[in-house]
Amino acid sequence: MIRRSLVILALALPLFAAVEKPAPPADLTNPPADAERMENGLITKKLAEGTGKVKLTDEDIARVRVTVWKSDGTLVQHVPPPQSMVLSVEKMIPGWGLAAQQMVAGEKRRAWIPSALTKGKLKEGMLVIDTELVEIVERPVVPADVGGPPADSTKTASGLSYKVLRSGIGTVHPKRNSTVVVHYTGWSTDGVMFDSSVLRGNPAEFALTDVIKGWTEGLQLMVKGEKTRFWVPASLAYAGDKSKPQGMLVFDVELIDIK
Repeated sequence: MIRRSLVILALALPLFAAVEKPAPPADLTNPPADAERMENGLITKKLAEGTGKVKLTDEDIARVRVTVWKSDGTLVQHVPPPQSMVLSVEKMIPGWGLAAQQMVAGEKRRAWIPSALTKGKLKEGMLVIDTELVEIVERPVVPADVGGPPADSTKTASGLSYKVLRSGIGTVHPKRNSTVVVHYTGWSTDGVMFDSSVLRGNPAEFALTDVIKGWTEGLQLMVKGEKTRFWVPASLAYAGDKSKPQGMLVFDVELIDIK
């Protein structure tokens, strides 16, 4: 709903900015004897106890940190602290999803995933995935202040109002010509949700030149890792386009990456 043809990332194994590469684990190709083995070939081992009491389910959305290797030691993906990513379990490759469903919040687990459980991502060998389940993400609920910006929000000269819900980890702001990766949920002021990348389990990637004016302005106020609520007046949204939601729109936006 943000632009005419929003590009959605197919998050089986997402891409993030380059960081220092971790070394493959010593048991990369030789799972230890105390690892848990399933009949389908999946092998997992708990690396650290969690603090949660409820296991992840196939209907849940998870915030995770993850490191992925091929069995030859090639690093596929690394999302280290304090970074994290949000995706639904159903969007994970099958073996990863099954391993994740053994976990509670705070737990760390290593999974040795045979190619048959990678949904075609790997033709032979296996993937080894270290996962930290940071939290089980609550599905978006209508904000109490969806009807209009509260007194503690900030209003810009254009009429855009915003409130930071969670501070970020970065210091760099997107520029007007930047491409960003975000998770978002949008509501009309009567509390009707009209779009949510969180529910899809896939973040969205787009250029700030391709979105509504409220987003072009608002995203430039954010840093990576930040989550902000925006109250976007009709003049900065879809005024005049009856095929889109009308009036003031409310968005919760998490800035995942700046490209």
